[in-house]
Amino acid sequence: MAWTSATAFLCVLLLCVASAVGDSGDPTVRCEDFSNSTWLGNRNGEKLQVQYLLFTRKDPNCACPFSHESLNKTRPATHFNSSLATKVIIHGFRALGTKPSWVNGLVQALLRAEDANVLVVDWIYSASFAYNRVVENYREVALEISVLINQLKNHGSTLESFHFIGVSLGAHVAGFVGTLFEGKLGRITGLDPAGPMFKGADVYDRLDPSDALFVDAIHTDSDYFGISIPVGHVDFFLNGGMDQTGCARSRFASILIYFPVYGYVICDHMRALHVYMSALNGSCALLGFPCSSYEDFLTGNCFHCTNTFGGSCPRIGLQKNAGISVYPLPSQEKVYLLTTSMTPFCAHHIVLELEVSPLDKSAEVHVTLRTIGHSETEEKLKLHTKATMYKRVLGHPETLCRIDSIELKSTGARFYRQGDLHVASLCISEFPFNRENKALCLKNINLERGVPWSHDLVQACES
Repeated sequence: MAWTSATAFLCVLLLCVASAVGDSGDPTVRCEDFSNSTWLGNRNGEKLQVQYLLFTRKDPNCACPFSHESLNKTRPATHFNSSLATKVIIHGFRALGTKPSWVNGLVQALLRAEDANVLVVDWIYSASFAYNRVVENYREVALEISVLINQLKNHGSTLESFHFIGVSLGAHVAGFVGTLFEGKLGRITGLDPAGPMFKGADVYDRLDPSDALFVDAIHTDSDYFGISIPVGHVDFFLNGGMDQTGCARSRFASILIYFPVYGYVICDHMRALHVYMSALNGSCALLGFPCSSYEDFLTGNCFHCTNTFGGSCPRIGLQKNAGISVYPLPSQEKVYLLTTSMTPFCAHHIVLELEVSPLDKSAEVHVTLRTIGHSETEEKLKLHTKATMYKRVLGHPETLCRIDSIELKSTGARFYRQGDLHVASLCISEFPFNRENKALCLKNINLERGVPWSHDLVQACES
């Protein structure tokens, strides 16, 4: 995929902002940390350098240096345990050559969830400066990593025990490592795999389902810096995979006529990582539902996982094969889910079904779900003269019976939209459907233009 020089410059500028802040550690503790790089050094052609940081539960807050040489010692001074699974974290493009601020958070989340070796790949020297140059070098990084994996095999690890977690461009690095091992790695998870220069690439050059026994990916910025096509066995498209809730435009966006992406890219692109870390903490289930398109999902046409996954919906996290048990595994299956704007990001999927009396003109109904202590969930339903039944899926932080109230309001200009509306029935439910999730239905609601109508859902659930 070709980029204009202006767009490439913007990419560098934006990711400079994302990488400007690093983690600070305890100055009294001497632990290994990321290397530092500079634009000048990379421009002058510094030699490829890859180093590894090892974290384990024995000392989860302190990284041990890990290298080929340490493994070749008779008694290696390392906490690496070949009988445990190994999580390999690979960061992506780093414009300024600074340490990714999120690394420690992901390491800690992984170690809380599972007793494992956590290896962090530091390829800062090759990941900084110009994006197109970094893309040219990523295969060499993958080759370096493959040498270490082969050595770990000689020390008792199996290929199936490796789980690679690649962020942005790091997802394709992981994919190429998988290619080198003929798809025998246990798992690869791509966190918003990079899109520029990869969307049209051959599967040999990017992450794809053949790179590991199981490949899953989370997409959150597929219209800009993430890839828009499925690249795994299961691909989670959060909120459609593009604009994420809570990621607002910059206040300067209006003057950046040629670069409207500016206010979105950092928040959207990094949301996959933060949602994944939240899922590892296990506070709630983040389930995906297969559907032909995001619009079909939003209109309530995809409620279950029976046909595609045998009834078990795939789940973001560390469950084997994302919690699905069908065989053979699906390939490039797109699943959708809604999230909220804040940790833990879990949204309950509320289904709104509205039946209105026939209309003479088009209309618009503003729907609001309110729960004390949470932000409101809002949706605009556009009604037209050719239908009387409407269905919409909304994401809300609380379950149906913990939503305090629902509000409907007929909006729009007086002359070209329907005035008062008659709602024959309003039904609200939550999916996945189960015995505890019952539908609440109300009938004969008259909506006057601009006059809000509301109903207490907690009381309705109790009655």
